[in-house]
Amino acid sequence: MSAVVVPTVGRGRIPSASAPPSAWLRERGMGASVLVAALSSALGVLLITATGWISAILNADPSLTGSATMAIVLGIMSGVLLGIAVYVGAIVTANTFATVVAGRTRRIALLRLIGASARSQRREVATQGLLVGLIGAMLGLAGATALAAALIAAGGPLLGVADVPYTLVRGELLIPAAVVAVTTWLSAWAGSRRVLSVTPLQALGGAVEQPHAAFARRTGRNVAAVVVFVAGAALLGLGIVVGLASPFGVLIAFAGGLLSFSGLILGSTLLMPPVLSLIGRALGRSAPARLAAENARRNPERSSRMAMGLVIGVTLITMFAVALDSTKAVLAASAGGELPPEMTAGMDAFTAIVTAVIAVSAVIAAVGLINLLTLGVVQRRRELGLLRALGQSCGQVRWMVLLEATHITVAAVLTGLVLGIGYGWAGAQSLLGSLRLNPDAPAHGTLVAPAMPLPVLGAMVVAAAVLTLVAAVVPTRLATRVAPIAALAE
Repeated sequence: MSAVVVPTVGRGRIPSASAPPSAWLRERGMGASVLVAALSSALGVLLITATGWISAILNADPSLTGSATMAIVLGIMSGVLLGIAVYVGAIVTANTFATVVAGRTRRIALLRLIGASARSQRREVATQGLLVGLIGAMLGLAGATALAAALIAAGGPLLGVADVPYTLVRGELLIPAAVVAVTTWLSAWAGSRRVLSVTPLQALGGAVEQPHAAFARRTGRNVAAVVVFVAGAALLGLGIVVGLASPFGVLIAFAGGLLSFSGLILGSTLLMPPVLSLIGRALGRSAPARLAAENARRNPERSSRMAMGLVIGVTLITMFAVALDSTKAVLAASAGGELPPEMTAGMDAFTAIVTAVIAVSAVIAAVGLINLLTLGVVQRRRELGLLRALGQSCGQVRWMVLLEATHITVAAVLTGLVLGIGYGWAGAQSLLGSLRLNPDAPAHGTLVAPAMPLPVLGAMVVAAAVLTLVAAVVPTRLATRVAPIAALAE
């Protein structure tokens, strides 16, 4: 009888009896998940602190009118921006845990073979998600509180408001930490649903990704994605129509945009493979290029997970940039062609602040891309070892991984730009469509032309190029370290 070789925890398989209970924290993907939770929590703490401090400054000056209204508006904006960051973090976390579960397929199957239930395995993954969320949320809370204290201490004298009393450590700072922890737990639970479909027979294999045909047969989810998208698109169109008569149309459009975008995320395995296939044709006909394109088409689940997090980040930045630039253009037209310098400066400052905050969500998405690309290389050790055994050099393997990162990044950026321009225009149209640029014109609504913020779009392209190089650093190093004999023996 042949002996059974039990691999190590680092590869996502059965741990040894002497392994500490926290050994799973050293698995690839967990550190990035902690970072995502920490960034989301830190952003929430900073937003709440900034809102509270600005409100305290407004309330301390009796000459300022409408300070209570301004504080309410700031609070609503902070809640929306925090919700966006948590939403992106939840998508990235769910995708990460889904990929981790795919890498643990053999381990889970072996445990099923010796009597463990699928539900107990899923509870284990969800518990790990909760612990990851708690660790990240507490780190983000501590770091952001310290940063906020330093910023207030430095900014108070500069703004001449050093004497304004403000209590930094407050109970509401725990709210974003708690929200992030719970969201991470729920995301891990959602990402681990594949555990329920793992069978003991799969103990004979490794990490298994479902082919595109399997997703085409998932009628229930595909129908739900189409229904959600169509319903959201209908609401978005209704908001644009209502916006021709009232600025409250933006509320309907916002709900429609959120619903339609959720439909796109739910149906990402239907949306992204055609886009990836189109981009893959532009990579060239060399062997590494064809392998990189084929990997994306062959594993649509993994490729879609990698791309969608970045699609969300690019869409958000582009959407806000287009909406704000379009708003500025419409207001300038209504003012006779040029806005007052004070108003222009205020809108530019507001745009810079919103863009900076949304950029944190893009950073979270970028962390998810790097993490998933690394996990993909780790889970394909046998495949990479076979390529090396068949004669591919380290340089060819490195080039293939770099092209995979380029493939995913270009597809995600182009998709995000198209969606962002569309959603940004819809938001501006539904908000400003009722504004009459010419007092003598009949009141039938205004068609808002989408303004293209070329500096933002250019920065997006440059950031995508940098992200591609950064995302490929660790995976290419791991890929070239694969020894063919050792990889094929796993």
